[in-house]
Amino acid sequence: MGTMLRLRAADGHELGAYRAAPQGTPRGGIVVLQEIFGVNAHIRGVCDAFAAEGYVAIAPALFDRFARDFESGYSPEEIATALAYLKSLDWDALMLDTRAAIDRVREETQAVSLVGFCLGGSLAFLAATRLDGLDAAVCYYGGMIAKFAEAKPLCPVMMHFGETDTSIPMSNVETVRAKRPEAVIHLYPAGHGFNRGAPGTPDAAQAAIAWERSLRFLAEAGSARR
Repeated sequence: MGTMLRLRAADGHELGAYRAAPQGTPRGGIVVLQEIFGVNAHIRGVCDAFAAEGYVAIAPALFDRFARDFESGYSPEEIATALAYLKSLDWDALMLDTRAAIDRVREETQAVSLVGFCLGGSLAFLAATRLDGLDAAVCYYGGMIAKFAEAKPLCPVMMHFGETDTSIPMSNVETVRAKRPEAVIHLYPAGHGFNRGAPGTPDAAQAAIAWERSLRFLAEAGSARR
């Protein structure tokens, strides 16, 4: 079970964050970047899962600049509300908030990677191209990665996409593959948000495969750094 804490970005903005950590010395740190649904039960669960693997994990509340403490479920009404907040996004400000989370993780371990989902997947890629000193970035179904793909990452990057994702056409994935051949890209017989798949569902089975691949990738990146 994790705890909530406060972060301060370089421009003075204060934001919330969820922190989960293992007992003893962490093997490394992960900044978990949220979907449009805030630091909700799913994102907190991802942090808890990383803590169980030996990582300290912090998920910054990226909507705090315009909707403090926002978190959402996945009903049609909640999805519509979350989507409406996209017009308020400032990618430069998101970089500041991501950096604040990275700096907080570095208070506990120098090895820091990013793992992001949906909006956070796109942000993880963008941060990997702008913020130095990261071990790795893992991007789950980031719909904006194709837009940012001209930029070269400064660390190893892994991406996960669903083949039946109606919000990210496979043509976008091929654009990313062509522009970023150094990235490790995996495709799954799944739709958008498959990491949230309920236990026993096909999406959950694909999420388990992606999780194991991500853990190996993060461990290898950490070993290479050392």
